[in-house]
Amino acid sequence: MWLKKQIPNIITLLNLLCGCIATIFAVQGALELAALFVALGIGFDFFDGFAARILKVQSELGLQLDSLADMVTSGLVPGIVMFQMLAKIFGYPYRGVSEGSGQVISYDFILSDFGLNYLSLVGLLITLASAYRLAKFNIDTRQTTSFIGLPTPANALLILSLPLIIRYQTHPWMSDVILNQWFLIGLTLISCYLLNAEIGLFALKFKTWGFAENKVRYIFLLLTIVLFVLLQFMAIPCVILLYVLMSLIFKEKDVAQNN
Repeated sequence: MWLKKQIPNIITLLNLLCGCIATIFAVQGALELAALFVALGIGFDFFDGFAARILKVQSELGLQLDSLADMVTSGLVPGIVMFQMLAKIFGYPYRGVSEGSGQVISYDFILSDFGLNYLSLVGLLITLASAYRLAKFNIDTRQTTSFIGLPTPANALLILSLPLIIRYQTHPWMSDVILNQWFLIGLTLISCYLLNAEIGLFALKFKTWGFAENKVRYIFLLLTIVLFVLLQFMAIPCVILLYVLMSLIFKEKDVAQNN
């Protein structure tokens, strides 16, 4: 019985492990690998709640542990990734330092590698806004069947899609747009707003499998598949935008009541 109760927590800890690995890659500047482990962590984040409901072992401990894991995977990592992208634009990309042949690395060297343009730190506002959103979620009784504000995993996918689009999409204009300092700063501020905005968003949790009561979810999932087939990684920000727009247009009764 004890092991059964711990299965969802173990899955949550796998989410946290992926977030820790993604943090290491993000600090090193390997943003694509960071995105991979964030995606894995978000997968575990989905299945821990699913496992808790199936096994009927939901607990307050699991709720708190889930938020702590999300803080790393979906809060810390996207903030570091945005910092790295801004730092690259300003000419001071930060990389993890190593001692090489055994030489002692001074603090002056580390600080100089950090860069002189501290405007890059604007990217870490995403981490702060994510922490505030997660803390608020844990005490907000309105968000039992829907969300108010963009969930941190969705926001993390939005931010982590940027280096993937730059690396794997072939259209030069995409890189020109994304690697613009004002675009990234603007996206950071929009991201922080959406995380904590009083906007009701539907949850992708199916209480039943009938089409009538889940038509918004089924339509959203179908359009998501179409977008990924057509746009590849560029589909990720489009899907997030679609999610917000569909939530506003097809406002569910429970979402409306929560607001």
